[in-house]
Amino acid sequence: MIRPFAALGLASLCLAAPALASSDDAWAEFAAKVETKCLAAAADMLEKPVIAVDPFGTASYGVAILSGKPRGAEGSVSYLCVMDKKTETAEIGSELGADTLTVNIPAK
Repeated sequence: MIRPFAALGLASLCLAAPALASSDDAWAEFAAKVETKCLAAAADMLEKPVIAVDPFGTASYGVAILSGKPRGAEGSVSYLCVMDKKTETAEIGSELGADTLTVNIPAK
């Protein structure tokens, strides 16, 4: 009777292994990819943008906030960026002015 439980326990451990395989290096690589994709997607919108990346994102998306001076205008604006984890395509949301959202992202 113990053997079926042992086999079930071993199978459970094998299924959990992929979740344990996410290392700090893999998450850092993921965050760097989100940063690169989001900065590229916002290149025409912001001059010298700063970005804050959620280090893990959601189950389906990498998430970041970009902030800075809008191209050809004064002031400060922010954008939300999402990157689809499967396709690695980044999309930028609509402009959020300082009256809607104030973001202070420390320089790296």
